Amino acid sequence: MAESEWQPESPEEAALPPPYRNFMIPKKEINMVPDMGKWKRSQAYADYTGFILKLNESIKGKKLTCEYKVSEPIEKLIDLLNTLDRWIDETPPVDQPSRFGNKAFRTWYTKLDQGAENLVATVVPSELSDAISEVAVYLKESVGNSTRIDYGTGHEAAFAAFLCCLCKIGVLRVDDQLAIVFKVFNRYLEVMRKLQKTYRMEPAGSQGVWGLDDFQFLPFIWGSSQLIDHPNLEPRHFVDEKVVNENHKDFMFLECILFITEMKTGPFAEHSNQLWNISAVPSWAKVNQGLIRMYKAEVRPKQREVGLEQNLSPAQVVGWVGGWVLKEAPAKCSLCLLPSAWRSSL
Repeated sequence: MAESEWQPESPEEAALPPPYRNFMIPKKEINMVPDMGKWKRSQAYADYTGFILKLNESIKGKKLTCEYKVSEPIEKLIDLLNTLDRWIDETPPVDQPSRFGNKAFRTWYTKLDQGAENLVATVVPSELSDAISEVAVYLKESVGNSTRIDYGTGHEAAFAAFLCCLCKIGVLRVDDQLAIVFKVFNRYLEVMRKLQKTYRMEPAGSQGVWGLDDFQFLPFIWGSSQLIDHPNLEPRHFVDEKVVNENHKDFMFLECILFITEMKTGPFAEHSNQLWNISAVPSWAKVNQGLIRMYKAEVRPKQREVGLEQNLSPAQVVGWVGGWVLKEAPAKCSLCLLPSAWRSSL
């Protein structure tokens, strides 16, 4: 890819400083309780949170099926995810006594572990090849744990961090924002659901009926933003099977509900109590605001999490696996710049 293809195009981006190069392999950053405050005050925390919030704002009131620009880097990310999908087909589950955690996942993961840098190299331009080894770590962290064969919101956060890094170094730009969510992240969800079903992956750090969802969080935030000011669909409707079946292809939130009902049995209020309670909220705007508050709590590590290597929360992935791009690099794309008006709410 020529350098002109990844340089800033908009006046907003053109005013940003160019990224200097000091890439490093990400390493664990939170080791002791005092480190938690450092994470909350870090540039990584501000950039990651800003990335999530700006995408949330950009897709407000828009359907998955709306028209949007698809750039070359977006297409290459889809090719990357299609490769992961193909590897699932090439790595069928093995016969084993245990019902959950099929060990074939480890074979699949080995392919990613060995090929991640080559996959990322197809997305990152040659001018930024030094970033590949750093950014690839987040991709490898985003698909689940190969030892425990589980997946949770921390792994989802790693993929969001992967996309955030691509924005910070200028591979993805402001005009990619709809495609980042509707095309790339949505395709990522499809691949993760296929992984979860094929290898019967355990939920990592699940809070059971008291958690929002066993596996995902971000599609509920962004999906509720899509539904803000919808003329017909209200929060109370997402527990209606007919409504979900008719509208899930347009809205991420409803696609999540459909997946839950496919994976779980029994009354919805019993297996997904938190979501059932959310259905009583009067508006999608309030649902969206509430979910953002919940997620901010998730990306702030709690004392009990320090020192743990399992059941990773979003804070543990993005804060613990901190490389130079998330920690220090000046953003090449303004999607990662947190507006000052939002800082007080963090």
